[in-house]
Amino acid sequence: MLDTLSPIPTLTHAHKLLSWYDRHHRELPWRVSPSAATAGKRADPYHVWLSEVMLQQTTVQAVKPYFTKFLERWPKVTDLAAAPSEDVMAAWAGLGYYARARNLKKCAEAVANDHHGIFPDTEEGLRALPGIGDYTSAAVAAIAFNRPSAVMDGNVERVISRLYAIDAPLPGSKPEMKARVRELTPTDRPGDFAQAMMDLGATICTPKRPACALCPFRDDCLALAEHEPERFPVKAAKKEKPVRVGAAFVAVTENGEILLRRRIETGLLGGMTEVPTTAWTARIDGGTDIDHAPFDSDWHPCGAITHVFTHFELRLSVFRTRIPAGKEPTGWWVPIEKLDDEALPTVMKKVITQAIPTAFAKH
Repeated sequence: MLDTLSPIPTLTHAHKLLSWYDRHHRELPWRVSPSAATAGKRADPYHVWLSEVMLQQTTVQAVKPYFTKFLERWPKVTDLAAAPSEDVMAAWAGLGYYARARNLKKCAEAVANDHHGIFPDTEEGLRALPGIGDYTSAAVAAIAFNRPSAVMDGNVERVISRLYAIDAPLPGSKPEMKARVRELTPTDRPGDFAQAMMDLGATICTPKRPACALCPFRDDCLALAEHEPERFPVKAAKKEKPVRVGAAFVAVTENGEILLRRRIETGLLGGMTEVPTTAWTARIDGGTDIDHAPFDSDWHPCGAITHVFTHFELRLSVFRTRIPAGKEPTGWWVPIEKLDDEALPTVMKKVITQAIPTAFAKH
């Protein structure tokens, strides 16, 4: 019975978790080891911030090569601030959620220009920077500056909701969860504690079939005591995603160059590169037939692609044409073998591959 469980002091929770973390932490390129952190070494704020922005809605394995590539090209935040925006967008292509890349550039510029290249060391100061919200400011403050900030991502939500068997559904239960995280966070190793909670959720307290026997909280977890940890976190029923339609047009010259253009800076995929498409958005459909082609040519249908965004599903009819070199519609021409250098989001890579199956084969 739940009422037979004696409450465990929150500091005991923290010590259990940190002891587990010291032995089982993940080795990540942006992370300082627990032993080094205990000895007083702090993680580079630029590395922590960059990794946290990349990790939003993206897996650790997907982020690692992007993180390494960014640091190779822009070792310091001032280097990133000085980089051309199109280069940053091209390096980001494939990570998705492209507003993050635009905000990344703006934030780097703010740190470089307004803070002499040094990140603020408090949640409040960090939150004042472009694109940094409650989660990222808390994570950077805790991990890079050892501030006792309550850090809560999806992994931490899962751990906390199970530890305390929080029945209220997300997102309404977030304030209660954050209050619990704040109670648990120790003042001596808050950065390690935040990373330990993330690691626990990622490796032990997983969404399906959690390894409860290996968990440092197994004796205290109310969800485990109820024998149903997978019921948590409780989530509100999902709404069905709306479906939007449109068309995309792949023009290829006889020399093997593809017509590209840049999307406007604001809105979905803002500032990214695309092939010409009709005016679809998350709220309205675009035209779907050849009548909406960007210029007169012998367009041929070559199937359709589907791409799922956060809030809607997009279905694009794809058309292809071959035109003589030298024709100059609005945009620019890029050799097929150079497409990987462009800031093409995944949906556009799908479109081009539908029209030219070998476009992204290794050259």
